[in-house]
Amino acid sequence: MANFFTDNPDLLFHLQHPLMKKIVALKERDFADKDKFDYAPLDFEDAMDSYEKVLEIVGEICGDIVAPNAEGVDAAGPKIVNNEVVYAPGTQENLDALVKAGLMGITLPRKYEGLNFPIVPYIMAADIVSRADAGFVNIWGLQDCAETINEFADEDQKARFLPRISNGETAAMDLTEPDAGSDLQAVQLKATLNDKDGKWYLNGVKRFITNGDGHVSLVLARSEEGTTDGRGLSMFIYDRNHKAVTIRRIENKMGIKGSPTCELVFKNAPAELVGDRKLGLIKYVMALMNGARLGIGAQSVGLSEAAYREAVAYADERKQFGKAIVQFPAVYEMLANMKAKLDASRTLLYETSRYVDVYKTYMHIAEERSLTKEERADMKYYQRLADFFTPLLKGMTSEYCNQLAYDSLQIHGGSGFMKDYPIERIYRDARITTIYEGTTQLQVVAAIRGVTTGAYLSRIREFEEMAIKPELHGFRRILIGMTEEYEKAVKQVVEIKDNEYLDFHARRLVEMAGHIIMGYLLLLDTERDDRFRSSTEIYLRYGRAENRARAAYIAEFSIDDLGFFKP
Repeated sequence: MANFFTDNPDLLFHLQHPLMKKIVALKERDFADKDKFDYAPLDFEDAMDSYEKVLEIVGEICGDIVAPNAEGVDAAGPKIVNNEVVYAPGTQENLDALVKAGLMGITLPRKYEGLNFPIVPYIMAADIVSRADAGFVNIWGLQDCAETINEFADEDQKARFLPRISNGETAAMDLTEPDAGSDLQAVQLKATLNDKDGKWYLNGVKRFITNGDGHVSLVLARSEEGTTDGRGLSMFIYDRNHKAVTIRRIENKMGIKGSPTCELVFKNAPAELVGDRKLGLIKYVMALMNGARLGIGAQSVGLSEAAYREAVAYADERKQFGKAIVQFPAVYEMLANMKAKLDASRTLLYETSRYVDVYKTYMHIAEERSLTKEERADMKYYQRLADFFTPLLKGMTSEYCNQLAYDSLQIHGGSGFMKDYPIERIYRDARITTIYEGTTQLQVVAAIRGVTTGAYLSRIREFEEMAIKPELHGFRRILIGMTEEYEKAVKQVVEIKDNEYLDFHARRLVEMAGHIIMGYLLLLDTERDDRFRSSTEIYLRYGRAENRARAAYIAEFSIDDLGFFKP
């Protein structure tokens, strides 16, 4: 029997990070639920044991059910029957197994029949599910929409909708439209308040909606007549039980084919306003998207894990010229670089998840009581880190995911191009990660503020001051040199005082910061466990070379050179 949690010791390593003590204490309100719910933990050790046992269940289901179903799901896909999405048989089997195991509503409070887990073990479960089938995680993982309802809906809405998700109903976020993809300010789906019955009704079209026939949907709609920007948009809950939405079609996609991507037509569809009017995009969708981007980070890491394992297995068994191809330098260099990028991606994923965990939990505590001055400062600190690390995470891990899938298929050679091997599906599934929930280019737009405000540099300085073993000081010296080079490049670009020039170099600067941050995180992992030393050394060699190339490009580039690129 396969278990995708226990066969990967790196997951338990990240689950046992020292910051988890703080996260668990905050999440459990010092274990106040232990007398109210028989499954609430008694103390930190009991909580961690619960997380580990649940992840073992996720790992077992993924190893024994989800992964074996992946090829069949990819071939069959979902279909529309009587205006309802019917999943592929394997997808339904996957979902039934996870629902039966109680693995919906993982992060929701116990009063809504959830497990009240922190975000870290939930993201770890998403990492595991993604390794098994990246398309399926788009259905199971949309339970994350419940977090937005829990954050912003009123108590009545929470009580009605959240237990449904905890008990196995699926969710969707209906944001994009034919003329409003990345530019959500252009959303035109209309929300009208009926004066006679006091209810809202939705009319219009949504496109590219993942799991578009979900039971509970969060819909971005234009509630303010005469507006054309984000200030006229509000967030609504649509309940599928109203049967007021027509599923026009399921898109025929390159990858993640088991996940139904729908075009929807709303016709006087009853809906409920979430929170306040006019804050749909400005506040609620931003929170929703950040959660989704964290999820895509997990999906990217899970896919990277799958691609790396397929490459290692094939390189070990494939013989050419009298020996296994893993023994050829051209191949073992690729595998070593793949492992370093995988480890760097995973450490950034869980570092970001911990930041989100702390600040989100403080937000919920603030609804119950006033935070102390120290708590407010702590919340702001972690919120700032989460805001800047989330786009960096999504951008870097999705790009590495595509690189690992590419390299794994290359190691397979012609066999990888055939449907006989899982890497063909993994390669197709990986491609979407740099596109949806905001392209890499849009992540750079969000992340460049971390460069220009000095937020990334500030965190790098904090990493720089952390105590490490004497034998690791050489790694830190490399990172200090990379930081000096990064500072010089940032200064050169910012001093020009031209936004177009900054935008042109933004990706180079963000990736330079990313290489340094991921290098430090790997170094700190090595401080805790020496098995990460090899990945740290390889990644620093790679990151230093990449940063030098970017720095040289910036140093030799003047604002006049922009003219060569303009249409």
